[in-house]
Amino acid sequence: MAENNLNMPVQAPAEDRPVIEFKGVSKTYRSGTHALEDVNIRINKGEFAFVVGSSGAGKSTFMKLIMREEKANTGTIMVNGYNLTKMRRKYIPMLRRTMGIVFQDFRLIPKMNVFENVAFAMHVVGANNREIRKEVSKALSKVGLGDKARSMPDELSGGEQQRVGLARALVNSPDLIIADEPTGNVDPNMSYEIVSLLTEINKKGTTVLMVTHDHNLVRDFKHRVIMLDSGRIVADNTGGVQE
Repeated sequence: MAENNLNMPVQAPAEDRPVIEFKGVSKTYRSGTHALEDVNIRINKGEFAFVVGSSGAGKSTFMKLIMREEKANTGTIMVNGYNLTKMRRKYIPMLRRTMGIVFQDFRLIPKMNVFENVAFAMHVVGANNREIRKEVSKALSKVGLGDKARSMPDELSGGEQQRVGLARALVNSPDLIIADEPTGNVDPNMSYEIVSLLTEINKKGTTVLMVTHDHNLVRDFKHRVIMLDSGRIVADNTGGVQE
């Protein structure tokens, strides 16, 4: 197979390839913990998939492998056309620029206001100031925070802080959004709002992968559900949980 200048295999054109593909992926930590075992999964462009499972099922490892925070012991992982198995560490930032990440604990910079927190994601990729002003304002409007641009994080509710995190994930127009328990620190009403926002973003073509423990959300939003148990995929249902 041909290789590009990143020394990684060239894939099919973007419209034909999966956004995420695991083939025979296993991960064992040095402690001896078997986190994932022979995982095979394909997530195509434009899909919205929930990842569910009890504590210790392998959800966190699954997400860390996608973000290349961890490396698989065996198997092949492709994300947005990048071969994570062969990827050198210096290219990891390039991979992460193709995705937006929403964290459970918000991870806002306390000394920066809302606008600056979202703009930071654009500064990192070298955007110019004019582009930053335009895109940050647009992202804040999408999440309903257009009037909070100058507010500091400690002046916001937990739900508002998470919406800032979502705006930050959106601002570079990524192909993929990774949401790791984004509703874990907000109330049920705000949880519903956040998943509704992610669903609207997904309808416009962005692939969304969301880890959650909230079975009410999984039931109410009829998206694909991938269930992990003891490091293995034990269910993969399109169109929500099967009653």
